[in-house]
Amino acid sequence: MQKIGDVVAKFKTDDTDKYVSREFQKYAYELAKELGDLSHTSLYMKLAKNTPRGLMESARSFVADATNARSKGRLFMWKLQQLKKEAKTKKV
Repeated sequence: MQKIGDVVAKFKTDDTDKYVSREFQKYAYELAKELGDLSHTSLYMKLAKNTPRGLMESARSFVADATNARSKGRLFMWKLQQLKKEAKTKKV
């Protein structure tokens, strides 16, 4: 028989997401990390909240395929803008 404190101590919890309460926040943080643009995490959070996930995933995939990009964040924003324009013209 072991003490409860000893058993709980064995399971180290990972509190890296302790301030994240919604799924889109986690997605935005992971996107900012992937793009190497943590200084603009709040921008990605706003985008993740208000932009359809399909468009964001398409832009994310485009950036992942681009190996020679100087600024992945800038390339992501450009591609997202292009995809939004295409979606808007298809809708009209």
